[in-house]
Order: sequence, then C-alpha cells, then structure tokens
Amino acid sequence: MTNKDRSPEPEASGIPGKPTSASRTTLSHIMTANETNLLGTVHGGVIMKLVDDVAGAVAGRHSGGPAVTASMDEMAFLEPVRVGDLVHVKAQVNWTGRSSMEIGVRVLAERWNESTAATQVGSAYLVFAAVDEDGKPRPVPPVMPETERDRRRYQEAQIRRTHRLARRRAIRELRENRAAEGFQD
Repeated sequence: MTNKDRSPEPEASGIPGKPTSASRTTLSHIMTANETNLLGTVHGGVIMKLVDDVAGAVAGRHSGGPAVTASMDEMAFLEPVRVGDLVHVKAQVNWTGRSSMEIGVRVLAERWNESTAATQVGSAYLVFAAVDEDGKPRPVPPVMPETERDRRRYQEAQIRRTHRLARRRAIRELRENRAAEGFQD
C-alpha cells in the first residue's frame, strides 16, 4: 500500500480530523401514495431527494457548517420502492479533500407493518463542497476511517475521485480541441 492509498493523518490539513462515526446519519421515511410515479412505485426523484437530504446532513455535520451538493455519482436503483415501505437512507463521509467530501449513501426498505429484514434498494455517492457565508470553499476536517470497511470505502472514494477528475479533464480538452478546429457547440 502506498501513502496515497492510506487514510489521512488526523491533522495533516491543520484541522483536527473527525472519525467516520461522528457524522454518520440515518434518515427514515414511510412512503405514501403522494410519492408514486405512473407505474405505482415510488418515484426515483423522491428517493434521490432523500439521498441528497441525508448526504447534506452528513456533510454539514462533518464540516461543521454549510455544504452544497457538487455532484452525484452512480445513483443505482436496485429494487423498486412501494407505498407502505419504510425507507432508511444511511450515509457517511467516505473521503475528504481540502473543501470537498464524498458521502456514501445506502438506501434500504422494509414493509412498515412487518418485522422482516430491510433490503438494500439503492446506493449513491455524492460530492459536497463546504462553503463559508459568502459561498466560497472552506476547509474541512480530514475524515478518520475507523473500521476496515471505512478504510475500503476511503480507498474506493479516491479511485472515484481520480476518475471524476480524469473525465472532467478529457471533456475540457475535447471541447478546447473542437473550438480550435472551428467547431461551435
């Protein structure tokens, strides 16, 4: 394992680190008929809002102030959610940069009136940026993974970040090359 693959030192940024558990949060909601789509299942946008809400709470708790959604990666819907499902949306900080944080979210559902185990119905990764009162980026505490699972999630988040940055760079270069060739978008 290289230094790049390891978890950050608690005070590498000059700000004391926070353990993963310090901001881990669960949001639960019973799905009603008001939240259905034309197929009679819960609308994906409803689930996405819950995902964004819980991720925002985690980002704000970890950073100690306001944080805004910068991107959502890999929102996966694994099973439909139905009216009467009790949905649990669980989130934690996976990785932190200078002012950004990747938040991992798992969506679970169970019948509201049954005592069966919840089933994972979705997952997503979101990037939040901590901002000050003027909307400018502000530093965040490094996340301190506590378990082997947290360390794995931290390393996977670094891979996703590398891919996001490479994709952004490749698109920018393509657009610049097309503009240089006289193509207008």
